Formats: sequence, structure tokens, C-alpha cells
Amino acid sequence: MEIETNATTDRDLSRWVTAGIVVVTILIGLAVLYHVNHYPRTDDAEVFANFIGIAPQVEGPILKLNVQDNQFVKKGELLYAIDARPYEYKLETAISEQAALEGQIADETRRIAALVSAVSVSQAGIHSSQADVVRSRAAIEQARADVSNSEQGVQKAKAEWTYANNNLHRLEPLLTKQFVTVDQVDRARTLEVADSEALKQAQSQLLLSQAALKAALAQSERSDAGLDQSTAQHEQAQHAVTTLEPLVSQRGAREAAVKDARYNLNNCRIYAPFDALVTNLNISEGAYAHVGQQVFTLIDARTWWAIGNFREGQLSHISPGMHADVYVLSKPSVRFAGVVDSVGFGVTPDPDVIGKLDSGLPDLQRTLNWVHLASRYPVRVRVQNPSPELFRVGESAVVTIRGN
Repeated sequence: MEIETNATTDRDLSRWVTAGIVVVTILIGLAVLYHVNHYPRTDDAEVFANFIGIAPQVEGPILKLNVQDNQFVKKGELLYAIDARPYEYKLETAISEQAALEGQIADETRRIAALVSAVSVSQAGIHSSQADVVRSRAAIEQARADVSNSEQGVQKAKAEWTYANNNLHRLEPLLTKQFVTVDQVDRARTLEVADSEALKQAQSQLLLSQAALKAALAQSERSDAGLDQSTAQHEQAQHAVTTLEPLVSQRGAREAAVKDARYNLNNCRIYAPFDALVTNLNISEGAYAHVGQQVFTLIDARTWWAIGNFREGQLSHISPGMHADVYVLSKPSVRFAGVVDSVGFGVTPDPDVIGKLDSGLPDLQRTLNWVHLASRYPVRVRVQNPSPELFRVGESAVVTIRGN
């Protein structure tokens, strides 16, 4: 009886142990499932950093190579230097041509100032000629007035002489008959002689006035000719005045040439744009650098990422700003803190699923895969405390998302 009781007790105990193991297994499975879904983890990850190719903007032989392959350089350090002598000559030539242009502008400015002065002088000549014309017109009027007065004087003197002459001829016959005295005849003869002289003087004055009128007319013609000449000289001086626009318009091109030459000269020395690692350096001093041809590569050592590929079913539990743990396989015992920067939104479609989307009709495969693999999308995790000795581009890594 006791044996049967013990057997029953053992069976009950085994049932309870089995049930407990099943329950614990289910709980562990649920916990693992929850942890896997809410704290995604992937070992399909790689270390990544930005990198740029260093290519010269000018060409020439490399005189100084200041770096070695896989060397760490600080921002602003000299990487290499290209022979700058041809670009120094070009800069000196451009500066000389710019100075020559400024000299031409200065000379042309002085010449234009002289031409403008000539215009002012010709304008003053016009004013002087106009004044001469006015004076000649006044002189003509004065001469004509003098001629008119002289003609009136001649007429008056002629009338007086005619009267005196007639009076003398009238008195002389009366003297023989003693109707008049000798004295009266003498006075009449004296008056006739005086009036005759006065007439001659009036006629001479008339001739002088007429000559003065002719001279005034001639002077007027000369004044008119002088005015025409002064006007023509003024117009010629105005047409001779040039502008500085053809030379001033060249200033921009000469200044641009100087800036371009100085820019090329400055580009003969290439400096590190940021803290970086030199890689893929396969040249030495003396090599000829060509414009746009890459010399070596700089890896930006300021920021490192771990890009992990997560299954599409895990993306709903990943969002930017979440914390993450990053492990690199070169030293998997060290944990690095990270923050999710972004989650990818696209990968290349699988042609076995959607076919080929070329021109024309879609090319769909006549097969059916019973096992459907989940797509993976890249998640960029920025490492907050990277180690310069451990992090390398393309290094394998493990990423675990820790949530907010």
C-alpha cells in the first residue's frame, strides 16, 4: 500500500514539474519574443563614415606631399602643394594688366579734361565773336549816322556857297554903276570863298564818313566770319571729347582676371577641410596632378555611424532619437552608445517578386516561392563615443535598439 502511495506521489510530482517546465518555457519564449520585437537587434551591420575624394582645382607637379597613407590629419593641416610658379606669373600679369588699364583711364581722363577745356575756350571765343558782331553792328549804325550828317552838312554848305556865289555875282555888276561899295563886294567875295572852303570840307567829311561806313561793313563781315569760325571750332571741340566708358567697362574683366589668378594660386596649397583619415594614397612627390583627378581619399573622422539592416517587421519599433548599443567585431567586449539618426525608406526591389520593370510590359516570373523572406531596411545609428583606433569604414558591427 505504501508502495502504491509513493508511486502516485512521484507521478503527481513529475506532472507538476513537467507543467512547471512548460509554463516557464512559454514565459521565457514570450519574454524573448517581446524583447526581440521591442528591442530589435541585428548583426547585419557595418561601420560607416562620410568620405570625400581630394582632387586639385589646378594642375601641375606636386612639390610637397605632407601626408602618408592611413594618417590622421587635423582640420587646416597642409595635405600637399602644387608648383605655384606658373600661377604666380599669371597673377603678376593680371595685376600688371589691371594697373595698365588704370593708367590708361588716368591718361584718358586728363586728355578728356583738356578737350573739355578746349570746349570752354571755344565757347568763350563764340561769346567774344558775338560781342565783336554786336560792336560792328553798332559801328555800322554810327558810320551810317555820320554819313547822313555829312551829307546834310554838304547840302547845307553847298546851299550857303550857292547863296554867297550868287550874291557875289549880283553885286559885282552893281559896283561899276556905284550902286554898292567896294567894301560890300569884298565882303561878298570873302564870304563866297569861305563858303566854298566850307563846302569842300563838308565834302571831305562826307568822303571820310563813307569810308568809315565801308570799314565798319568790312569789320562786320570779319566779325560774322569770326563768329562762324568760333562756332565751327566749338562744334569740333565738342565732337573731339570722348568718354571713359570703353575703358571703364574693362575694369570688371581685369578685376575678375586678378581674382581668378589669385584663386588659382591659393588652390596650389590644399589643406584638410576637417579632421580626417587619409586613405588610398598611391602617389609621391613629383607626380603631376590634373584638375578633377582624385589624388587620395579623406574619411571624415568627426562622425561615425553603424548602419544596421533590420527586418521590415521590426521597423515599427524603431524611430529616430532612440538609444542604441553598438559593438564592433574588432573588440566585441566594448559597448558604444548610439542614437538612431534615420530609418531607410527604400531598397532595390527583388526582381524575383515583382519582375523587371523595363520599358514595355512588366516581365513577371512564372514561379512561386513558398518561403517569403522579409525585406531589410538600413537604419543609420550615430555613434556618440567612437574610438579612433577601433572604427573603420566597412567594419562589421552589431546594433541593438534600446528604445527611448
